[in-house]
Amino acid sequence: MHSKRFDPPPSKSFSKSHRASKSNASFSKSHGITKTRHDSRRRLTTSMSQHFDATMSPESALTPSIVTLVIGRDQRIFAAHEDVLSASPWFQQALLDQYPDPQNGKRLHLPDDEPEIFSSILEYLYKGDYYPRLIHNKRRNSWEMEPLDEERGGFEATIYHHATDGDILKDTVIYCTAEKYGMDELKRVALRKQGLQSGVQCSTILASARYAYNNTPDTDSKLRAHYLALIIRSRNTFKRSGTMQLEMFNGGTPLFFDLFVALCNHVDDMSASASNTPRSNRHFF
Repeated sequence: MHSKRFDPPPSKSFSKSHRASKSNASFSKSHGITKTRHDSRRRLTTSMSQHFDATMSPESALTPSIVTLVIGRDQRIFAAHEDVLSASPWFQQALLDQYPDPQNGKRLHLPDDEPEIFSSILEYLYKGDYYPRLIHNKRRNSWEMEPLDEERGGFEATIYHHATDGDILKDTVIYCTAEKYGMDELKRVALRKQGLQSGVQCSTILASARYAYNNTPDTDSKLRAHYLALIIRSRNTFKRSGTMQLEMFNGGTPLFFDLFVALCNHVDDMSASASNTPRSNRHFF
């Protein structure tokens, strides 16, 4: 990574199939998101292990082709093997479209990406996860974050993003970036990690939810459902939040209509449970 600058060449509403109650995250009334237990999914670790073996084992045959990547407004420089980048359908197509001749030096400019996020993307592509990694606790049958590495320093759950001009959850940005690059397994990793964060302020959660709505298609509702469930479970905190009032007043996002529908369904489910009557098959819209 270098500090040299380069001038680049010129050149979602809530899904019916996902209910808010299915989110794996919860919210403490006083401290924000709290850790919860998660069911074991062996395919997650298996897929990550297979990806690691395929890209990092001594027997793997990576081509010597190196791609230079110019990231963000500050034009930070990264480099990666073309074979590794091509695990992403987006990068594979971008390199094919821009550089049909494999002998030419390859450089991609991604001014809208954040360098810190892209660093995590590359780490995932090479190692199958990004810091801090997910660790499966076999005794509790749950997922946890690995202990922080003293050599790498502390870990910040949030990141400043120029698109929002404020702090949002890093895992949310990684999820949305993985959506852009067609990396479904990375989306699952990032979503799981979001359920393990704690001590996040209401304003950060709302800003992250807005970002999630703006950067995911309507057909991908898992991240949206995560935030809807989070707000519903912490409703006693959010209803006293001045930030929540301001966000609702400003509007400009389908988030709050989805939240209204999800809350109505939550109330209906509570009423049905109290009267011991079967739940009806409702639609969100």
